[in-house]
Amino acid sequence: MTWLETPSETFVARHDERDAEDALRVLAQLEYARPRLERRLGAEAGELAVVLHPTSAQLDAAQPWLPVQRVLTAPAARRYVVGTATDGELHVLAPRVLAQRASNVEGSLELLMLAPSALLVKRLLAPARRRRFLRRSSDAPWRFEGAAQFFSGQTRHVRPAVVLRTRERPAPSFPPTRRDALLLGGTIFDLLAREEGEEACLELARDPDPARALERAFHGRPLRQTEQAWRSHLNRLTRPG
Repeated sequence: MTWLETPSETFVARHDERDAEDALRVLAQLEYARPRLERRLGAEAGELAVVLHPTSAQLDAAQPWLPVQRVLTAPAARRYVVGTATDGELHVLAPRVLAQRASNVEGSLELLMLAPSALLVKRLLAPARRRRFLRRSSDAPWRFEGAAQFFSGQTRHVRPAVVLRTRERPAPSFPPTRRDALLLGGTIFDLLAREEGEEACLELARDPDPARALERAFHGRPLRQTEQAWRSHLNRLTRPG
């Protein structure tokens, strides 16, 4: 396959000829998100390319950790494992392929189309010493994935997918395990934003001590009480209407 390159002000996209118009849309999304996210997260992304893969097989071949991550993810969320970030590149499925992965439920397409912005958040949050291992996220995957979902704007589209997850067994743990990190991590940030505001979400995303980050985020509240509040929050999200 011959790659084409399309530059924007601070990115360059590599893509198939079929995806030339979509590349412009992805670049516009990232250029819009970048200054806001860099300012909000207090980090700079540096030089970045976005690679739009024309097939799922090609993405998986280029980023072999992704098929493993998909298997380790709850079934309700597997369709959303669509890319990864490395030190200098964002690898993601081309928008036309993302659209094919979307389910018929409300919000699924929007969730997928915001994947490039979510990957940019991950790139900004990853400490420099770990950037080459972004696909493995961190010692608290729910926090890494949840911050990406929350700050990219995906959280407002996640409700229908959460409904599907709550129908699966086993029930989700608190905090979410790696299996549920991609889908449910953002719900903790959403709860925190409702209770404490977005600044608290920033502190949770940046906290260098993953063992105590959640407790500190909710001002020392016992984790069992935060778990009760979170499960009530999930019930609200999954309630019809």
